[in-house]
Parts: sequence; structure tokens; C-alpha cells
Amino acid sequence: MTAIKHALQRDIFTPNDERLLGIVNVCKAGKKKKNCFLCATVTTERPVQVKVVKVKKSDKGDFYKRQQTWELRDLTEVDAKDASKENPEFDLHFDKVYRWLASSTAEKNSFISCIWKLNQRYLRKKVEFVNVSSQLLEESVPSGESQSVAGGDEDALDEYQELSTREEQDIESMMEMCEYAISNAEAFAEQLSKELQVLDGNYMDLSKGHIRALQEGDLTSPKGIEACINASEALLQCMNVALRPGHEKLMAVKQQQLLFAELRDTFARRLTNHLNNVFVHQGHDQSSTLSQHTADLTLPKHNPLHRDLLRYAKLMEWLKNTHREKYEGLSRTYVDYMSRLYEREIKDFFEVAKIKMAGTTKEAKGKFGLHGSSGKLTGSTSSLNKLTVQGSNSRRSQSSSLLDMGNMSASDLDVADRTKFDKIFEQVLSELEPLCLAEQDFISKFFKLQQHPTVPEPEESDGGTPSRTPPQAEKDTVRLMMNKIFQSIETELNSLISLGDKIDSFNSLYMLVKMSHHVWTAENVDPASFLSTTLGNVLVTVKRNFDKCISGQIRQMEMEKISKKSKVGILSFVIGFEEFAELAETIFRSAERRGDLDKAYVKLIRAVFMNVEKVASESQKTPRDVVMMENFHHIFSTLSRLKISCLDAERREAKHKYTDHLQSYVINSLGQPLEKLNHFFEGVEARVAQGVREEEVSYQLAFNKQELRKVIKEYPGKEVKKGLDNLYKKVDKHLCEEESLLQVVWHSMQDEFIRQYKHFEDLIGRCYPGSGITMEFTIQDMLEYFSSIAQSH
Repeated sequence: MTAIKHALQRDIFTPNDERLLGIVNVCKAGKKKKNCFLCATVTTERPVQVKVVKVKKSDKGDFYKRQQTWELRDLTEVDAKDASKENPEFDLHFDKVYRWLASSTAEKNSFISCIWKLNQRYLRKKVEFVNVSSQLLEESVPSGESQSVAGGDEDALDEYQELSTREEQDIESMMEMCEYAISNAEAFAEQLSKELQVLDGNYMDLSKGHIRALQEGDLTSPKGIEACINASEALLQCMNVALRPGHEKLMAVKQQQLLFAELRDTFARRLTNHLNNVFVHQGHDQSSTLSQHTADLTLPKHNPLHRDLLRYAKLMEWLKNTHREKYEGLSRTYVDYMSRLYEREIKDFFEVAKIKMAGTTKEAKGKFGLHGSSGKLTGSTSSLNKLTVQGSNSRRSQSSSLLDMGNMSASDLDVADRTKFDKIFEQVLSELEPLCLAEQDFISKFFKLQQHPTVPEPEESDGGTPSRTPPQAEKDTVRLMMNKIFQSIETELNSLISLGDKIDSFNSLYMLVKMSHHVWTAENVDPASFLSTTLGNVLVTVKRNFDKCISGQIRQMEMEKISKKSKVGILSFVIGFEEFAELAETIFRSAERRGDLDKAYVKLIRAVFMNVEKVASESQKTPRDVVMMENFHHIFSTLSRLKISCLDAERREAKHKYTDHLQSYVINSLGQPLEKLNHFFEGVEARVAQGVREEEVSYQLAFNKQELRKVIKEYPGKEVKKGLDNLYKKVDKHLCEEESLLQVVWHSMQDEFIRQYKHFEDLIGRCYPGSGITMEFTIQDMLEYFSSIAQSH
């Protein structure tokens, strides 16, 4: 308001030889808010004319202009609406009633007080003041003007008072500074009269009410605080009045300045002591205890404290502009005591979170050594290995070797347990986020520090003193204060993350997704804020744990040992990868850090491929082809079902390996079921390859028709079926039940057998044409053999 007042004086009233003594920002009551200013002015030449001028901004908004003027002598009544309650509305009765709504009650009261003083000083006709507090209607008329106020001649001279020696010296000093003081005494007197008018009226005149507020105003009640705010602003305006050269040497000016300085220092001490006591009391507050927030895992809210303290925000700004050292001292005190309060609350909060993560029983708390919420795990390794979450029905998984990354096997915790952990971790972050944001917002507002770099720096503060601290420095101050107040958060978060990782290394997946989301949210609000920086630091730890989890799984694959006495089946780390992928796809469905998972997938699947081949090569009980066929079939099925796009190439590769090793196993296992017949026809094919014509092969002694009939008779249908039954039993021993590939393999063997049978028939037809020689069994017989054998088992 001070800046506006100066601008109006300079641009509108000084060119018209008027002085602006009172101003209020108003809009018409009951209508759309089109703000303007009502100004109380006096002329600088006698006879003095007192006016109320309505000023508003031009349509373009680049300058102010007079819109309407009323003579104060035409004012008949001022109605403040309510003398006991705060009310920004008031009426001015001129030729008609003008109803106004002030921007604040304080501005309205100050303007009405100014009108009352002008009325008392200059007008013969008294104005009626209705519903106005008696405190506003203070007698402020100088003793020398009592006749004028009482209705005497306005041009009558004040009673003569002899100058003191000091005043004479002041006058002489001023005359020396004025070139025409001696040559044109009349002009000097006129100039002196105009300049001294700055001391008249309200510029360097602080009301008794303001003085009382500064000296003894109540700093605990809303009314008392508002009175102190108004008084402190009025004091600052008085102290910042621009004096002409030489005015500062006048005794009256010096006395006022000394009074103002004394009032400023007195009020600064009172304000500092009061707020110090508030901070100390809050820092020692023991009302927020662990038991109050155990059930729902919540942090105490500080909104009531912030709301109460924000009533002092304008006073803190005043202190910042007038007593920087006291302002900075209060800042240090606030940080010191609030850091103690937050440290207690945060440690208690994290203790509850750890107990809930480890189990809700007292015995779980004891096992983990959660003493004084230090976050240190003092329990033994065996305690961790025996840990169970209350009420959960844990299941054993074949993937224990893959999942047992930490001290606790993740296979001992089912999906419900992991979901419970996820909810607890999310609750922790969801409680911390608004707590930090609310505190940062409060610090910025209460200590008048910049929050957002996009907000332009104001030209000057409410008290008229330009801000001396650049925005970036103030943002750094906010961050430094936040770091001290919440110095325990990062430590406690890392401790909680460590516990979650020990309970189940797969928890790092949940933590990576949750922490990434909260970091992303915080960075969108303010990338340089305390919350964003702290969560970003903790995210590094979470990502490191995630990478450690992946590396641990790969190490477990490399350490996989197989039994020499039992068949291999589906390897534990292959099942483990499937469970990992299922869990990860659920957790990372809409996560910001999907790229981290895709990189981990590629590392894991390559390790799975490599170690399946390693185990297959080392297997003694189970054929290599079976190990490869079954495990790559499982991998292909998993990747096809989950549709992980970054592993499309690996899915195709797994299918290729599966089909190759299936074919290889079928051929090697089936071998030559009709061995003598196979050897016979191999000889036939060898003769043809040497140049013997096919129709002449039957003339070869070793391969004549008689020899062919002899070999065929050795393979009647009964013997063929018996051989196939033994083959089925052999395959059954090789294959595992989990993958259910027995029928697939058996059907492939049937196809291979039929292929060989047709090959033999083809050779007989080409090399022994018209002989009438046929096999002892038909293809239909073969199909019945394969079918009945499969059904019998």
C-alpha cells in the first residue's frame, strides 16, 4: 500500500497541490469487484480544502486517474456498520449513500480515523460517526488550532511561541542550504511551510492506540495480533517517510525518530520472546506418542500449529525488515526445537512400520531388536529365517534356491504377505510426503521465503523495504532448514528398506516402483525441493537393492546342483524365473521404471539359458536332450503366456531349442526298433549307392528275396508291441510329471516309427517289385500298439 500511496501522491495529487493523508482499497458493496481507492486529501494552500477522491486504474491498467471527488464538508455521516466486530463494510453519506467494501478491516479503520481527524481539524460542521469504535476517534488536534476546530476563523494565526536555541540553530542551518533564504525571505518561508507539512497529519504521527499495541499489545489473541500488525506497519511507514534535505536536523523530527526506534526495539524484543516461547513449548510437546498412531500407521499432523503461527507471518516479515538478527535467531530456534519434535515422531512412526512389516506380535519386535526405534536389527540370522507374518498360510515353492537371496527365503512368504508389505511401504511414503510438503509450505510462508522460481520478486515488501535476499538464496535457506528439521528421514527410510530387503529380497521390486513414483511426483512439484532430493537419494539405495536381487538370482543359478540319483525335471531357477516374471509383471504394470525391469529380464533370461545348458551337460541320470527339451518348453510357455515384449527374441529361441531337442531325443531314444531289418535295408541302400540298379538288388546273394523274408519273420506284431512297451517305460523314467510332455514325446515317436515303416515299404516296392513281400504288421496295427500302450500306463 505504501508504494501505491507514493505513486498516487506523485502522479495525481502533487500536480494539483494536494497532500494524500488517508487511503483505502475498496469496491462497491454487493457488486462485482472492481477495485478502486478512496483518498482523503488536503490542499497545500490556504484556505485548506479537504476532499475525498475516488481513484481507479485506467482501462489499459497502465496509470491511475481521478474518477470522482466529494468535498468533506458535504459529508454528513460515516457508518462503520459494527463497532465491536471486524467488518470491512462502511457507508459514506454525501448527496446520497455510497456503500463500500474495504479490502481489510484494518484499512477501513485507518481511513475512518483519518476522516475523523480531518473533520476535527478543518471543518466547522461536524460529521456523525455511527458504529465506530471509540478507540478510532482519538483527539489529535494540536493545541494551537483549538479555535479553528471550534469554529473560529480558519485563517487565524496560531499563538506565537518563541523558538528554542536548538530550533534557531536548525532554522539557520536550513537557511544556509537555501540560496534565496536571505534575498527572498517570503519565498523561503513559503517553501519551508510546504516542506514542514510532511510532519503534519499522519506521516510522522503514530496514534496512541498503535503505541499501546507496540508496547503492551496482546500477542496471544487474534485481535491483539491484528492490532500489533497494524501498529507495526504504521510504525514502519512513519520510519520510512522521505524527508527533504535539512528536515532530519529539526528537534521534533529527531525526537519522533528516537521514539520510533525505541518502539521498534521494544516490540521486536516482545515479539521475539513470545515466539521463542511458542517454539520451545512445541519442541517439548509429548502429546504425540507411539501408541496413538500404532493402529493406522499415521504421523501426527501439524496443521493446527502452522495455522496458529501463520497469524504472525506479517510480524515475521516486519521483523525480517527491521531486526534481521532477531529474525535469524528465531529461525534457528524454530529449526532446533522442531527438529527434536519431528525426530521423536518420525522414529516412533518408523518403529511402528517395522513392527508391522516384521509381524504384529510383541515377540516379532523382540526378534528384530526394534529398541527405541533405532532401526537396528539385533536379532540372529535364525530369527530372520524363522520369521513369519501373523495370520498367513505360507507355502513352499520349488523355487527356493532362486528366491532365497536374503537371510529370509522369499518362498516362505505368499502373495498376500508381499501385498501387505507393499501397502505398509506405500503408507509410509504417503504419510511422509504431505508432512514434508506442509512443513516446507509453512516455512516459506511464515519466514517469508521464496518457494517458486517462476514467481517474480516483488519490488518492495509490505513495509516498504525492498527484499535484500535473492530468490535462489531464499530457496536454499528453505532447503537447509528442511534438511535440519527432517535430518532423520533419510536414515530411517534406508533402515526400513534394509529390513524389507532382509524379509524378502523381492520386496525391492515393490520398493523400486513405489519410490520411483513418489520421486516422480515430488520432482513435478519442485525438482530441487527437500522431499524430491531426499526421496531421490533413497531411490538410489532401492535401485541398488534391486540390482543386488537380480545379481543374487544369477549367482544362485550358477550354484545349482543336481542329484546324480534322480531325474532332473524342471530346474528350480526356471520355475523361479517364472514366479519372478509373474510377480514383476503385476508390480510394474504401469510403473515409471519399466526400463529397469526390462534390463533385469534380459540379464536373467540369458543366465537361465546358459545355466540350463550347463546343467543338461552335467546331468548323468537324465539325458541332455530331455533336460533341454523340458526346461526350454517351460520357458517358452512362460514367455508366451506373459507376453513380455522385450523377451520376444528369447521366446522364439526357447521354442527353437525345445523343438530341436524333442526331435533329437525321439530319434535317439527310438533308435532302430526293428534293428535287423534296419541293417538289412542299410545294406540295400549301400548297394544302390554303389551303382547297383534297384530292380537288380534282389539278385545279390545277401539281399535276395529269401533273406528279406527271413528278416521280416523275426518281427511279428507281438514282438514289435513288446519293444514299444519297453520304450514307453524308458521314456517315462526320463521325463518329469510337471511338464506333461510324455504324450507329446510318445506321439512324436509314433510319427517317427511310421516314417521308418513307410521307408521300408518304399524300399521293398522299388527293389523287390512284384514279390508280394510285406511286413508282418500294418500301420493300423502300429497305431493300435502306440494307443493301447499309452492307455495302459
